[in-house]
Parts: sequence; C-alpha cells; structure tokens
Amino acid sequence: MANFTTRRSLIATASMLALAGCGADDIVSPGGGNVSIVTNNTTPAPTPTATPTPTSTLVTAAAGCPTIADPQGLGEGGTITGPTGTYRVCVLPKIIQRSITLPKLAGLVYQLAGRTDVGCDRGPNEQSVPKTCYDGTTAVPAAVTLTIDPGVILYANTGVSWLAVNRGNKIQAVGSATQPIIFTSRDNVLGLNNEQMSGQWGGVVLMGRARVTDCAVPGAAAGTIDCYRNTEGAADPAYYGGVTDNDNSGRVAFMQIRYSGYALAPDNELQSLTAEGVGSGTQIDHIQSFNSSDDGAEFFGGTVNMKYFLSIGAEDDNLDTDTGLQGHFQYVLAAQRDGIGDAMIEGDSDNLFTANLPRQHTILANATFLPSRTASSTNGDLAAILIRGGADYTIANSVLYSPMLPCLRISQPQTASGTADASIDELGAPVFRSVAFQCGGSTKYLGANGVTNDQVAAIFGAGSNGNTDTFTNSLVAPAGGGRAYINGANETAITAYDVSVFNSVTGSALYPNSTSAAGFFAKTSYIGAFNGATDTWAQGWTCNSSTANFGTGNSGLCTSLPTT
Repeated sequence: MANFTTRRSLIATASMLALAGCGADDIVSPGGGNVSIVTNNTTPAPTPTATPTPTSTLVTAAAGCPTIADPQGLGEGGTITGPTGTYRVCVLPKIIQRSITLPKLAGLVYQLAGRTDVGCDRGPNEQSVPKTCYDGTTAVPAAVTLTIDPGVILYANTGVSWLAVNRGNKIQAVGSATQPIIFTSRDNVLGLNNEQMSGQWGGVVLMGRARVTDCAVPGAAAGTIDCYRNTEGAADPAYYGGVTDNDNSGRVAFMQIRYSGYALAPDNELQSLTAEGVGSGTQIDHIQSFNSSDDGAEFFGGTVNMKYFLSIGAEDDNLDTDTGLQGHFQYVLAAQRDGIGDAMIEGDSDNLFTANLPRQHTILANATFLPSRTASSTNGDLAAILIRGGADYTIANSVLYSPMLPCLRISQPQTASGTADASIDELGAPVFRSVAFQCGGSTKYLGANGVTNDQVAAIFGAGSNGNTDTFTNSLVAPAGGGRAYINGANETAITAYDVSVFNSVTGSALYPNSTSAAGFFAKTSYIGAFNGATDTWAQGWTCNSSTANFGTGNSGLCTSLPTT
C-alpha cells in the first residue's frame, strides 16, 4: 500500500516548484557536500549508519518523443504535470496506418486525442476490404499491428477518446507481472481523481470477424457474413462481425483500464474493455477494470476466452455477454463500490432477436462476486446474476456474497428450457456446479416473462451438484486491509467441480472452429477466484483501492500513477 505521508510531501514539493516558476525540466535533486576521509593508527570507533542523501522521486519529462514506423509520427503534445512529476506527451495518430511499437521511456506518456484507430475496418474477410477508411478519404492500409511495450502509460485527452482496434488488424499490448500497461484518463495523470470518479474517457475496443447476432442490417441472416453491428455510441462506423470464428485480434494482458465508460452518445457508454465479434485466436488475460461508469467488460458475440479478470468499482454490470457469444471465462473477481453498480453477470438481453442463431453459450468458472447495490435500488427486478434472451449459461466453482440482492433472475421460457434442441442451437437450462450463494432480498430467486421463482430455484438446484444457497461466507481480507475476497474455511470446505470436462464441450455445428474450450479450463481444487492468501495471481500488475487491495509491490493506488 502506498505511503500517504510520502504522497502528501510529494504533492507539497510539486506545488512549491510550481509557485517558484520552475519549468518542466527544472526539478533538481538535493545534493550533498564533499566527503573527507581521515586515517589514523588507533582503533576506529564504530561508524554510525549514514543518512542517505535525499533524492527526488518525481518523474522528469523525457526530452522528446520516439520515432515510430507510421509516417505520420507521434505528435508533440508538450508536457503534463501531476503529483508524480512531469511527463512528455506524445500524441498517437488519429488513424494508425502502419504497424508501430510504443516503447516505454522514462518520463513519457502517450495520448489518445480522440477516437484512435488501429488500422481501418478491413471488412468481414479479406475479399471485402473497403477502399477507404471511415473518414472517406484515407485509403485502407494493409493490416496493422499496434505493439505496446510493458510499463507504457496511455491517457485519454477527452471524454470521447477511445482505442478502436478494427477488423483485420491487431493489438499486441502485453505488459508483465511487474510492468503493467495502463490506460487511463487525463485527470488521473493530473492527480485530480478520487475513488468515486468514473466515466472520463471511452475505453479499449477490439473488433473482430467472428459471428454475431442482432444484425444492424434489416433482413441480414444472423451468424452470416452479411451480419454485422456498429460499436455502441460510435459517431462514425466501427463495424464488427463475420464468419471467421478463429479470428485473431492479437493479445492484451497485464493491463489496467481506469476511469473509463464515457457516453459516446446518450445512453451508449463504452466500458473498460469491449470485445465485439472477437475470435478464439485472440488472447485476453490479466485485465483490471477500475471504476468504469458502465460495465467492467462486455462481449458482443464472437468466440473469445478470458482468464484472470478483475472488475473493480464498475457502475453497471461486471461481466456482460450478448449477441451470440461463445465465451469461456476463468478466475474472475468482481467487487463493487459501496451502494453502486448493477449485476455481477448480465447474460444477454430480452429483445426482438432472441430467436437468432447462434445462441449464446457461455461458461464461467472460479468467480468471486461481491455486489454492493442495495435492494432499494431503482431497478426492483435487479438480482446479482441475470440470465436472459435464451442464453445458455454455465457457472461452476464460484462464490456469490450479495447481502442485499436476490441471487439469480432468469427471464423467458427459452432461457429456462430444460430440453436440448440442436435445431435451434439450444443446450438446455442454465447449469450450476459447486456454486455457493449467500444472498438477501425477499426471495433468493426471481423469474420473469413467463418463468416463475420456483422454476429458477429448481434450475439452481441447491443441495445437489455441490450447490448451496444457505452459505455463510468466510472470505478474508488481504494483509494490506480492504474488502474481503480471499477464501476462508467455509469456501475451502466446498468440493470443487472438475471444470476440465468443459474442455471437450463442442456446442453446435454453427461454431466448428471454436466451440470447444480446447484446454482452456484448468482443473482446480477450490471454488472462487483465489485459493487462499498464497494465491498471488493479482499481485504486482494491479493497482489498489479501498474497494480491492491486492497487496504491496504493485503499481500503487489507482488514483495515482506509478513512478517507475
């Protein structure tokens, strides 16, 4: 955990420098004097421990921006100063037209000045590449890869700024356990944010060529090459969808996405991470969402998998899945801020497209869910887990502690159907294995739109398949304090389900390339996201807050930037 005394002193130091009229490069470390060494023939007295010469820990701005392969180059954005120091600002091109690498350099941050495109939309396949980009004037370049080195910090200069990785292009943003990549807002760099702020920029959006439903074009057949959708709220085209289920949009890993969720259009917010029509060739792991004003992560169709996900402080849902997703998730912690946030899971939507094929097939294992929304919220039908729209959903080895909200709400008979039917891509009712519920509200289960509360209770099946709804959690807070999320004795006592059986699930013929989890799920001996205090997968690459503390040795507080 960060030393608050040190932070106050750093802020005071930065303020005095500003009052003195110092420029960006005028930060000076205090020096010492000359050292005299005296030699004699007597037995020397014990040497006292020397007091180290104090040095400034404030960041000093880099001299300039690096050269990149794109002919547009990086724009010189001057400097930006916050409580951690002064940084050189290098502005990314509006449309990245050649593969580039953003290196980590001391005292340098990269800026998204608005919508920042990685390449241009190359259509649902290589035979349908448009001639121009969405601006109508730029010729569509060859496929582009944006590579971001570990430790790089990128910030959004405006609310409508977001990163758009277009169909047929890739991102390779792979941090490390000690050097995460951080996407954040301008106010975070300036030190203006507290733990209640959110929605200061758009987010990171991956657009792929895998199948989707709920087509934007009337009359287009769902799950075909003619079916595509536009990114929610995008003022200009940002399309996704196709029939390449093993499509590869690159890899994002060891990444923090802070203060996202700006509304690009009324009631159309982005979230920290949005995956749209993303294929199974894409890798997503070790992602932390912090204070998204919308969802922690949302998946629109596609066939993508994700491991090691932290959704901290999201104001809407934490894991939102829709439009025919064939998705697999393992090791998920979702913790809401006090009194804020909607569901832990929002599985699909009740709309006019619920009969579209492919149907959503989602499998989630090893999750710990900590909602804080109260039962008196404006949405009286809210529950911690919502499954709707005919979605086929499986949850295993998970813990839900929801003291104020009902546990589970299932809507529509198609969602609750217990009969598998390959002709309509139906796998049957939602499945629960070794899931522990501790919930509040007048009832633990809610049915809607033709489903009764008793039907929902029977689908969960407390007392069978390792499931319980009379659980009392014994979750433990980490050594640094904060919210309890580490397994205690009661969690440890529950026998875990062997989720490796999901690795051979094949789903339907609609997804011949990717419906199998293909070794994705790891067999565990425990339920929940963390197997006790020795389970350290969230340490090092994360940031801390009062909502969730992941220990020492990471990037510090989410309200501040790291200085290394």
